Amino acid sequence: MKKFVAMFFALAMIISIMAGCSSASSSGTNKKLVIGVDDQFAPMGFRDDKNELAGFDIDYARAAGEKMGYEVVFQPIDWNAKESELSSGRIDLIWNGYTITDKRKRQVLFTKPYLKNAQVVVTLEKANISKLDDLTGKNIGLQSSSSAEKALDGNPIKSKIKNVSKYKDNVIALSDLKIGRTDAVVIDEVVARYYMSKEKDTFKILDESLAPEEYGVGVKKGNEKLLNELQKALDEINKDGTAAKISKKWFGEDKVLK
Repeated sequence: MKKFVAMFFALAMIISIMAGCSSASSSGTNKKLVIGVDDQFAPMGFRDDKNELAGFDIDYARAAGEKMGYEVVFQPIDWNAKESELSSGRIDLIWNGYTITDKRKRQVLFTKPYLKNAQVVVTLEKANISKLDDLTGKNIGLQSSSSAEKALDGNPIKSKIKNVSKYKDNVIALSDLKIGRTDAVVIDEVVARYYMSKEKDTFKILDESLAPEEYGVGVKKGNEKLLNELQKALDEINKDGTAAKISKKWFGEDKVLK
């Protein structure tokens, strides 16, 4: 019996230690901030040629974490389950081109917007598609559970589209567009312009956008302490020029909202 009790308390202590090291904490010398990302969302967060995480949000998060005194740990997640990952405590933040919407505001806490974006329609440069009405009877691709899906659902053109294919990430969606499996892709403008810069004369963006939007960082409901701590850090790196430097690295200009 004594042996059983000793083993029970030893196990409880191990679990307690592991729990204390897995997420953001306001005490201790090795504070960690676990950030959930979509690692196929260039230029916000993606795998570079060395298979290492890179991008605007990756650099921006690291700068904020350093300001806060946290070790930043990036955790690639299934974007379909991002809110569940946050509410369960497996991650501390959702930070990777995360669009602020009214629905998401009911699920998570948001920082102030830090970047403007829009949902746009991308087609092949050679395609005979120049306006939204040209999507009538066409096959459209988009990332599942993304704001692109919401933007398309809210536009009258949705009822005229032949079919909507949903993909795990934008890379696959654009790949299918290139080989002709779809006629167009609804996607974040910042992502579209990144790929257009990498593949010249392959894609084009329609002049008509579906929906303007803004990016923010998602924090678990009830954790106002972390939200306020993070916002303070963001305000500081926005003010001291760090954010502008990161923006110019990835976008060629300062696009960060002050």
